[in-house]
Amino acid sequence: MPKAKTPAGRSIVRQDAILRQALRPIVCRTHLPAHLMNRYAFLLIAAMLLVGSNVGIGKSIVAFVPVPVFASLRFVIAVAVLWPLYRWSKMRRVTRGEWTNLFLQAFFGTFLFTLLMLNGVQRTSAVAAGVITSTIPAVVALLAWLLLKERPGPRALAAIVLAMAGILIINLAHSHGTGATGESGSLAGNAMIMGAVVCESTYVILSRRLSQTLPAIDICAYTHGFGLLLMLPLGAHALLHFDYSSVPGPTWALLVWYGLSASIFSFWLWMKGIRHVPGALAGVFTAVLPIAAATYGMVFLGERPTLAHGAALACVIAGLILASVQPRGTRSAAPLAVPPAA
Repeated sequence: MPKAKTPAGRSIVRQDAILRQALRPIVCRTHLPAHLMNRYAFLLIAAMLLVGSNVGIGKSIVAFVPVPVFASLRFVIAVAVLWPLYRWSKMRRVTRGEWTNLFLQAFFGTFLFTLLMLNGVQRTSAVAAGVITSTIPAVVALLAWLLLKERPGPRALAAIVLAMAGILIINLAHSHGTGATGESGSLAGNAMIMGAVVCESTYVILSRRLSQTLPAIDICAYTHGFGLLLMLPLGAHALLHFDYSSVPGPTWALLVWYGLSASIFSFWLWMKGIRHVPGALAGVFTAVLPIAAATYGMVFLGERPTLAHGAALACVIAGLILASVQPRGTRSAAPLAVPPAA
């Protein structure tokens, strides 16, 4: 005789079903009326607006909250929202190899990425961080070439060269004291942001195989769970001894928003939109990321981008468009499985 579910158990099942319905696997439906295509394209733009603005929001938060505390709370918020997905009956079906892959994704794509990104924006401008972060698609192609022997085509090669040129321009500008912030630590900050980009690109490559066997929302939940476990040893002391009363109320609101938008909202918007928009077109929308980061930096942080930042941004966006828009009659590139800097 089957065991009856308790009210709490039924509630968890209902919440799990809602999350799965919202974030079910991607099945791209491109034959849509123009007005519907525009609607889903807007979802992709909104996802990139969130990801890009989070670069600047992170810089605003680390001015008041130490990185170990901020990073730990970001994972606590994500795990609390994704908690209905941590069901033993479902988790026991995940194989040992899949758990190993999930741990590696969490180590690179959530744990190291978060530490490097937050420490990086603390030392450089939001404008520079946004431009460097937007090179993720090019770095994914480069790593796939180096590690998986997937030789990129001429357009992808050009995108990689343009992305590297954009990063070089920013670093040369900062080394000559023309950076937007004038901070001596800009080069170190840029290097940390580049490290975060490499970590996120590694996450994307690792997710390719796993996304064929596990739902995307489950991958998101498990990697954030691992991320929290990895972060607690570093953040426990800071969490216990931090003076929480020293943080202004608006900063707490930004921290909660960052945790929700980085882990839940941008993920949902991207996965919802990518199901209906061709992969080639979706890649173009990642160009919104550096624009959103630069806009936040100028409006809320008082940053003043230089000509060098504009040139770097132009290189990166040109590379994104070049790699994403395919000539007529050629096969479209596959979209990213997750939004950049998810």
